[in-house]
Amino acid sequence: MTAYDGDVSPGGPAQVRELAHLVIRKLAVSEMSNNAYLLTCRTTGEQLLVDAADDASRLGALVREGSGSLDHVVTTHQHWDHVRALRDLVDAFHPRTYAGADDADALPVRPDVRLQHGDTVTVGDVRLGVVHLRGHTPGSVALAYADPEGHTHLFTGDSLFPGGVGNTKNEGQSFDSLIEDVTTRVFDVYDDSTWVYPGHGGDTTLGAERPHLDEWRERGW
Repeated sequence: MTAYDGDVSPGGPAQVRELAHLVIRKLAVSEMSNNAYLLTCRTTGEQLLVDAADDASRLGALVREGSGSLDHVVTTHQHWDHVRALRDLVDAFHPRTYAGADDADALPVRPDVRLQHGDTVTVGDVRLGVVHLRGHTPGSVALAYADPEGHTHLFTGDSLFPGGVGNTKNEGQSFDSLIEDVTTRVFDVYDDSTWVYPGHGGDTTLGAERPHLDEWRERGW
C-alpha cells in the first residue's frame, strides 16, 4: 500500500490512511478536483462520507472499497461542487444525512440532521466533533476526530486550506467571520500536530499554517 501523503487526482485511486480505530480514504473527483473522504470504523464497519461532491459511481465504488455500507453522509457546505452526487448516493445507499443548519435548506437533499457548533456525529465507535465555521457559507462545518492514540484529524471543507482560508470574495461571504472562527474554533483549540483535510487539493497541518495567521488577516484572504 502506498504511504499516505494526501496527494490524489481526479480519475486516480484513493489514498488510504490506517489509524488505530478509523480508516480514512481520500478520493478526488470532478473537474473541480473535489476531495471526498470515506471514514470507516474499524470495529463496526460503519462508514461516513464527507462530501458527495460528484461522480456517484466512483463514490459508490469507494464505499465498496471500504465495508460496503454507507451509513452517514456529511455535507461540509452548500456549494454546488460539493453536492452533485448527493441525491444519487442517498437513493442508492439510504444513509443518514447531515449538514450545517444554516446551509441545510440550500441542499438538493434536505439533511436528516441539522448540525450546530459543538454537536457530535457518531460512526460506530468513533466520535466526530462538529465545528461551525462561518464565512465561506453561513453553515459551513468541519469535522474533528481526536484520535485517542494519535493527533486530531480535521476535515475542513472549503473553510481552511494550505495557505489560507476559503474564498470570501462573493456576495454573502465574510472574511472577517471566517478568519475569526478559524482562529478561535480551530487554531485556538487544536494543537500543531492536527492534520487538515481540505475540500480541494493537498493536506496540511495546523503547525504549518499557524505562523501565517497574521499574514492572512493583513492581506484579507
